[in-house]
Amino acid sequence: MDKFALVLVIIGAINWGLIALFQFDLVAAIFGGQTAIFSRIVYGLVGLAGLYCITLLFNEREKTD
Repeated sequence: MDKFALVLVIIGAINWGLIALFQFDLVAAIFGGQTAIFSRIVYGLVGLAGLYCITLLFNEREKTD
């Protein structure tokens, strides 16, 4: 679950970077606009993944020897 959430957060970060640099929304371009149902689902999943990733800030990492 951690890796899936991280992938979604990375997708969101790349999308925001494209919006900031080029005013290009990749998710909207792929799924038919910002108000298209698939775009809204992706935006929602990215948002939920971001909230989930907050928990990763507080998890102790296991040491591997």
